[in-house]
Amino acid sequence: MTKLLETRRISKTFGIHQALSEVSIQVEKGSIFGLLGPNGAGKTTLIRIINQIIKPDSGELYFDGESLRPAHHKRIGYLPEERGLYRTMKVGEQALYLAGLKGLKSDDAKNALRYWFRRLDMLSWWDKKVEELSKGMAQKVQFAITVLHHPELLILDEPFSGFDPVNEGIIRDELLELHRQGTTIIFSTHRMDTVEELCQDIAMIDKSRLVLNGPLHYIKRQYARHQWEIVLSPTDPNSLNLPEDYPLISHQTTQTHTLIIVHDRHTQGINPLLQWLTRSSSPASIISVRELLPAMKDIFIDVAKNTYTL
Repeated sequence: MTKLLETRRISKTFGIHQALSEVSIQVEKGSIFGLLGPNGAGKTTLIRIINQIIKPDSGELYFDGESLRPAHHKRIGYLPEERGLYRTMKVGEQALYLAGLKGLKSDDAKNALRYWFRRLDMLSWWDKKVEELSKGMAQKVQFAITVLHHPELLILDEPFSGFDPVNEGIIRDELLELHRQGTTIIFSTHRMDTVEELCQDIAMIDKSRLVLNGPLHYIKRQYARHQWEIVLSPTDPNSLNLPEDYPLISHQTTQTHTLIIVHDRHTQGINPLLQWLTRSSSPASIISVRELLPAMKDIFIDVAKNTYTL
């Protein structure tokens, strides 16, 4: 795949505070990329550098193979966690103004806004002042403004914050549609369920440094706890007499099956146990087998607590 965005050894300090320390990430074209980290880790600083709001102290940034420069701003959409709408301005007037800042001509801006306002059921809000809108309504307006110029890279900082479940689902569906159309998306979020569902690649920053980076499936396998779930035909788990290399963690039996979870103590894989089960004096029929990989939430917490040696 081709890189759309690349940062190389980005560092930034504010006074005596080290916000970023030699952070390097690569975001592939057409991917959904998760940017993770505890509060104060440096995520927002990196996002602001990518958006050229602030400059790094050192390091290099590349957009679509070129050194990042002001002209690239029109190819990027940014939805900050702290929304930036002017409360006393009318929604339509403000939307047209911000569209102009993205380089859209008046007629193009009106057409794009009409499309998104109709799509998000916001046409009746055009002449309302922002202060008349709820937080969720204002967020929908800002989302429309963020995407109306068809950005190649869309950067979202906690995009679902404040949305009720219905509107969260609407925005999620719109993001997935944009992704299907080729938009590259960066999520900065604390919601690990969103990461698990949407992201192919992730990076995690903690205490200004990059501590995780790579495909999500690779990260999860890297921190695997060597636990396996095996579904068998109904049997008494205590009668299995499992080998010492595969201690039983838990079990559950129903009328249709027995589910056991075992620990692969010596990380030799599950095949030796499966062979043993089929050859034992009381063989059980194996229905399914899967490795239990850790949830991203657990990896996040463990890495943040320095449980793992990175």
